[in-house]
Order: sequence, then structure tokens, then C-alpha cells
Amino acid sequence: MTARGLIVAAARSGSGKTTVTLGLLAALRQRGIVVRACKAGPDYIDPAFHAAATGTTSVNLDSWAMPPGLLDALAGEAAQTAELLIVEGVMGLFDGVRGPAGRTGTTADLAKRLRLPVLLVLDISGQSQTAAAVVRGLAWHDPNVRIAGVVLNRVASEQHRVLVENAFNALNMPVLGAVPRDATLTVPERHLGLVQAAEHGDLAARLNRFADMAQHCLDLDRIVAGAAPVTVAGPNHPPALPPPGQRIAVAADAAFTFMYPHLCEGWRRAGAEVVAFSPLADQPPPDECDACWLPGGYPELHAGKLANALRFHDGLRRFSASRPVHGECGGYMVLGESLEDAQGERHAMAGLLGHAVSFAKRKLRLGYREARLLADGPLGRAGSTIRGHEFHYATLVSRGADERFLDLTDAQRQPLSDAGGRRGHVTGTFFHAIARV
Repeated sequence: MTARGLIVAAARSGSGKTTVTLGLLAALRQRGIVVRACKAGPDYIDPAFHAAATGTTSVNLDSWAMPPGLLDALAGEAAQTAELLIVEGVMGLFDGVRGPAGRTGTTADLAKRLRLPVLLVLDISGQSQTAAAVVRGLAWHDPNVRIAGVVLNRVASEQHRVLVENAFNALNMPVLGAVPRDATLTVPERHLGLVQAAEHGDLAARLNRFADMAQHCLDLDRIVAGAAPVTVAGPNHPPALPPPGQRIAVAADAAFTFMYPHLCEGWRRAGAEVVAFSPLADQPPPDECDACWLPGGYPELHAGKLANALRFHDGLRRFSASRPVHGECGGYMVLGESLEDAQGERHAMAGLLGHAVSFAKRKLRLGYREARLLADGPLGRAGSTIRGHEFHYATLVSRGADERFLDLTDAQRQPLSDAGGRRGHVTGTFFHAIARV
């Protein structure tokens, strides 16, 4: 099958995109529609909620970090297994970075490349008719981005809804839903975003509440009817990153959750095998593997348990003596000498790299990154360029004396100093890789 699709976007972050997206996914699945989701931009957490609502993997689509061919392939592959494809946007509709047309990381880039209509979620708390003026500006900002309708969110009363909807009638802009203020229609957050889907014991009940909201508050029939055919092809495309080995040990548990599905799937399609193991369960990387990957996640929430995982530490050291080990963000922290938690307690880590990090001294580091590899390693060959992002609160309290293995810049090609390190077969960096250029 080939899906029809739409994009759920907003004028700004915090408007309710995720709530509306999850409501749509859950309600339409209840109706028997085969629905899949994608997430615009670099995000690990929202796609896990998408997967819970749809029963299948949600992939990221990023116009800045991914080459256009990979973007088309991922969207096309998702569309081939669904009746309806819903793409949740990132930040505001036109928010991104400076770059060539179509490569700015915006939700609008995806709307134009995939030729999909936009369902705009508006937080109208604290305003009424002005909401129509905001949408008028968004609708006229780029004629190649088509806003098919709006969902009003955080509506205070019936009178409030009528005032706003009348203003939209004058624009000939369909109002396809109105969601009242409701504190239960939220998902708890922590310092890197929403609390992860797997940590909610009541996740099924939450999704049912979102589905009920969508059934009662959204015009599902008109929303589905307004979706457009997904016309991009899903041809074979080289993996976003080359496999670091033929059998790759990937840490996967509550401390190591930030692994992009398109990376693992690309490795599998290239003939590699991905083998999961759990450092929190004190498991070493399986000895039959020839590479080890420690993804990001929340090691700071499990620092004591990781420090006492002696079988994991010993096995990782033996593995790294002859085979590549790579850690990104949380995985990079665990490869260092120590990790100081938010309470100021220092926990010894693997000591395979010389740095030390602290969460007691927090500072947000966030943004797109471009890396040029200085040496062959798990990310690819020396001289390769890879795009990705950085998002963490950890502070380097000691950089150690390890060799650099990549040069790192931000989206505007400004050099950055915290590029990670390399020692023997071990590499690590705060940088999350998305795709090679």
C-alpha cells in the first residue's frame, strides 16, 4: 500500500503538536486505519510515543542532517506500509537554521519536499481573534507550504472557541478541531524532554485519553480526507552511516535509549547484525561481536548502578583491547573516568577515555553539528563528513589528554571545542550522528 500523508505543525514549541499527533495516531488506529508516524528533526523521545500509539517504528526526517535521497527513501518506505502517514513537526513551522533552500531543518522543508498539507496546532490561550492574524501570516509566508486547516488548543470556553472560529471563517481557513484546556492531556517532562514512553506504567491509559480527545474534539473524517498522496519514492539508499562492524553490540536499556532506528535498519540492510545488551543488567558486550556502540540516554539517572556494573566494565575493557568501541553523548560519559550526578556524588565510569563530566554543574548545549573525521573509526573513514546534533546538560570538568578523532562545527560552520576523544580502539563524543553528507 502507499499512504496519504499530512504534517502536524505549530507556530511555536509547546503548542500541543505531540498531544494532537498522539491523539490522531491512537484514534485512527482504533478505527482500523493502518497509520505510521515520522518525526521532523533530531528527536529520540517523541518517536517512542509514536511507536506505542501505532504499534510500529517511527523514523526521523531531517532536511538539514539527511541528504535528500535518504529523506525520500525513509519517507517512501514508511508510506509503503501504511494507509496514512502523519509527520510531527519540530518547533515552529518555519524554525530552523540558515542554509540552502530545502536544507534548513524546518518542518516547512518537509512539507515542500514531500508535498504534504499542514495541519496547524494553535495554542490560543491568552488570545482570541489574533490567532487568525497569526495564521494569515504563516499561510502567506511561503506559498509552497499549504496549511490545510487548524486545530485550536487550550480553548478556555465555548464562547472563546466561537470568537476564534468566526475569525477563521473570514479567512476561509477550516477549523478542524478545538481542544479544551485539560491538565490530563499532557506527558511529564524532564531535562531532555518528555519522560520516555517505556517509563510510563500507565502509557496505554494515557494513549486512550488522547484517542478519546481526538474522537470528541477533532474532525477526524475531514482531517483524513485532507491528506495528500505521498509521492516520494522509497528506493534503495546507502545506509546513513556505514556499519562499524558485521556484528554490532548495541547497549539498550533504560540508560541507553537514544538510538535512531534508521541507523540500525541501515546497518541491517547493509548485511550487518545488531545485537542488544544491557549494561544496567551488568552484561558485557557479547564476545562474538566485532564492534560496540554505546548510544546516548540517561546514564546520569543510573550512575550508581553503572559504576557497580563490574562485569560490564571488565568486559568492555577486554572488548576494546582489540575491537572498536564508540560512545555518543550518554555513552561517551560512561566511557570517561567519572560522572558526577545532580546531587554532586562522583561515580567511577569505564575509564577508557580520560574525560570527566558533571550534572551538578549543568549547562545546556543544543544544536546541529557537522563533524569531519580525522581518523578511521566506527563512524567511517578519515575525511568523511557527518551531520548530526548535540543535546545535553552535562559539563566537562576534565577534558583528559585523548587524541581528537573529529573536528566539530555548528550549523554555521563555527568551530566547537568539545569534540570528544580517541584512545586506541575507543572513540567518544557528545555528538549524535544522523547521516554522512
